[in-house]
Amino acid sequence: MRRSAVAGDVRKVAVVGAGMVGLSTAWFLREQGVEVTVLDRSGVGAGASWGNAGWLTPAIATPLPEPAVLRYGVRAVISANSPVYVPPTLDPNLARFVAGFMRHSTNGRWRTAMQALLPVNAQSLDAFDHLGAHGVSAEVFEADPFIAAYERAGDVQVLLEEFEQIERAGGRVEHELVGGAEARRREPALSETVQAAIIIHGQRYLRPVEYVESLAEAVRAQGTEILSDAQVVGIDDLGRAGVQVRTSGPGSGSYDAVVVATGAWLGDLVRPYGVRHVVQAGRGYSFSVETERLPRGPMYFPAVRVALTPLSDRLRVAGMMEFRKADAALDPRRIRAIVEAARPLLKGADLDRRQDEWVGSRPVTADGLPLIGRTESERVFVAGGHGMWGITLGPVTGRLLAEQITTGRVPAELTPFDPLRRLQWAPSRLRAARRRTGSAAL
Repeated sequence: MRRSAVAGDVRKVAVVGAGMVGLSTAWFLREQGVEVTVLDRSGVGAGASWGNAGWLTPAIATPLPEPAVLRYGVRAVISANSPVYVPPTLDPNLARFVAGFMRHSTNGRWRTAMQALLPVNAQSLDAFDHLGAHGVSAEVFEADPFIAAYERAGDVQVLLEEFEQIERAGGRVEHELVGGAEARRREPALSETVQAAIIIHGQRYLRPVEYVESLAEAVRAQGTEILSDAQVVGIDDLGRAGVQVRTSGPGSGSYDAVVVATGAWLGDLVRPYGVRHVVQAGRGYSFSVETERLPRGPMYFPAVRVALTPLSDRLRVAGMMEFRKADAALDPRRIRAIVEAARPLLKGADLDRRQDEWVGSRPVTADGLPLIGRTESERVFVAGGHGMWGITLGPVTGRLLAEQITTGRVPAELTPFDPLRRLQWAPSRLRAARRRTGSAAL
């Protein structure tokens, strides 16, 4: 792609969206000397950044369309208790998304998408370290241990095969396989039902609300204004005069460029600028409970796709991938399904006295890759579609996109994520990017 003609003139940018991705982009733009205003319809971290599991797990940040999805079959995905749920619907956008998602759930396409993710996965923790060294005070914790636990020992093979696929794509997952007794010794919060576990090394986690609020404070400390109740209703490219952002509240005005980082609502604003790739709400559910003994680190029950994270004095329990309208109400059946899936594997957790029941919409793309970069307009940029990995990849997304906006050059790591999917990218370019950043080992 040619260098942007307006890159040298970008001095004032609006970032639409105050979640992890939007705030990270704002922070790195300001670090490059750009004046930034953040606009959000609700407030800081009100979307998917609020109630997620808080994992920073680049080793297992994989494309969501995977061959295992095809094995579920139609009957499974329309079941209210399925970890991946697609309600019967006549919504043409959802139907188009599901068809594309299924097309990408093959071994070959998964491997290609995995190769695209490896360079940004490898730089993700460094981006958190940079933020931590320059004003973000919220703690990032070592996930020691990070345990994937199983009720049936034979089920470990599914995750081990995924690790093999990651290695074939060029990555590596440091892990060890242990029996149920050893898993309970390392993590007493696991029940006697657990027969086997995989310990994954080198990962981290955070407390999502605390971290995003700390990031917002760091953004404000740079001199950036974060405006709430600033619903953006339109974006107009004015050519050399810049870009006009229209809101229903504060923040309307002219900017040199705009970054749209509105998660599952991303397509509404950027469709006029050539972004036709459907961004579907992949809704996740969570709640928190008291436990007799808080786990030492995150836990994962892969067979039922339930994630657990110790947050202060409570345990957050999260799960589900529900493809549904982003603003649909919380469905209590999803909460009950998570409870019954987690109950046999946990010890000492009061799953019947829940707090903070929540549903949030992750922005999911049919090919499993985010949309990061310039649209058909040289002044309108996109940062979204990260699926389950918006927390893990938020800061590195912001750093690389800020580089593109201020220099006009597309970093090699972002080439596969072109929002228009117009660029031809080669694994050789990504391998070169991994060599530059020392990212062969995750």
